[in-house]
Amino acid sequence: MASSWIGHLRSSGGVLTICLFVTLLTCTFRCSDCAKPSNIILILTDDQDIEMGGMTPMKKAKALIGDAGVTFSNAFTASPLCCPSRSSILSGKYPHNHLVRNNSISGNCSSVTWQKEAEPSAFPVYLSKMHYRTFYGGKYLNQYGSKEAGGVAHVPPGWDQWHTLVGNSKYYNYTLSVNGKEERHADSYEKDYLTDLVLNRSLHFLEERSPIHPFFMMLCPPSPHSPWTAAPQYQKSFVDVKAPRDGSFNKPGKDKHWLLRQPVNPMPNSTIEYLDNAYRGRWQTLLSVDDMVEALVKKLDSIKELENTYIFYTSDHGYHTGQFSLPIDKRQLYEFDIRIPLLVRGPGIKPKQTLQSPVMNIDLPVTILDIAGVNLSAVNMDGQSFLPQMAPSLRNGTERPFFLVEHNGEGYSSKDPSCPKLGPGLAECFPDCVCEDAFNNTYACVRTLKDGNLQYCEFADNESFVEVYNLTSDPHQLENIVKKVDPALLQSMNQRLIKLQSCMGDSCRNII
Repeated sequence: MASSWIGHLRSSGGVLTICLFVTLLTCTFRCSDCAKPSNIILILTDDQDIEMGGMTPMKKAKALIGDAGVTFSNAFTASPLCCPSRSSILSGKYPHNHLVRNNSISGNCSSVTWQKEAEPSAFPVYLSKMHYRTFYGGKYLNQYGSKEAGGVAHVPPGWDQWHTLVGNSKYYNYTLSVNGKEERHADSYEKDYLTDLVLNRSLHFLEERSPIHPFFMMLCPPSPHSPWTAAPQYQKSFVDVKAPRDGSFNKPGKDKHWLLRQPVNPMPNSTIEYLDNAYRGRWQTLLSVDDMVEALVKKLDSIKELENTYIFYTSDHGYHTGQFSLPIDKRQLYEFDIRIPLLVRGPGIKPKQTLQSPVMNIDLPVTILDIAGVNLSAVNMDGQSFLPQMAPSLRNGTERPFFLVEHNGEGYSSKDPSCPKLGPGLAECFPDCVCEDAFNNTYACVRTLKDGNLQYCEFADNESFVEVYNLTSDPHQLENIVKKVDPALLQSMNQRLIKLQSCMGDSCRNII
């Protein structure tokens, strides 16, 4: 049949006609390759823990994303602080490579240097080059919109729609940069509640999108960050809920870094009441995020894009409420601060999976680019794609044997007014002189799950303090075993830590 057609074409149109026919025939047989790439949505909450029950309010998210796909039980942040962590998600790099040290402009948070050196190679730029239509809504980096760094007029490259909060998390009375123009908001729930506003504008983006192009949306609601302002309909939810009293709750920080040895123990009743209220408020704010997930899934289904869309749900880091007598915050090396929720659904991912593979937030952008079809060998990132773990039928790959967690401590150069007796160099202090951070709360940890469930941490202080935990026998990290373990193990972990602290790109993934 084909030979008679080719003979006819030779007699009637020559070689050019044959070439056109072969091209047409090839496209017909390769129609599956011409399909539109998958859409991607990343939902990133602020300060949502996994260890203290932070996913309990998320019934819809767990059903619509986790049960429909995969739940990662060992997901970690590269740094338990907002701006360094979010910078890792955008850049795919450890903090020692993206150089964001803390939440301040001087710490490189959304600074001019960050804009010039990191944003041009952040993962949305690659998606834009792959013809994705992109949308950002909600919190970006803590110092975004600062006058010292270009104000609201600065829109990072790679974003088609930019509806981004100026500064840190708020629910009302905030300013947005809407595609580079200032937009002020007040305190009307219907018009201004930030979680709902992000949702509504993302839905509008979906309605107005061009069906020719795939889309990527990054939605960053303020929940459950302070000031824990719940939507009106949820302000009476969880009235009897209190922070969990198990594990390391209200325990002294014995044999730990000096910052963990200074809290009052047992905690005063006023502190416990305060952290219980915070815990309850956090859950209340998350109910609106749960509604966001439901509304997005319904919209994707109605526009017939649900089966071709990957949805990621995660947080920038964990949180604590009373662990080791620390009232409320993050910034510590322990599981409650470094573990994060991670749920993913999408094409090729079988439902109702729970995976033990260790993954990190620096892996998120690499995985997203892998889904988008970007050549990863041309991408300068420290993370690695976990698409092979989620969907082995789509990719082959290996999981990392161990990884790094870093934090650069912050403190005031003068004495904290609320806590003068402790002297300078501390920050985030409560009235009863419990401080959550300090200049020398600067540490680096190597964490491994494959060759023993271990954590090894070194502090940059005048003690050269070391903490070591066996998470199998001591999941709550109550006992620092640095003086009990084999010195050979300490040396091995120290060498791994040294290599990780200086790694870049491929070397971060190939350390033995």
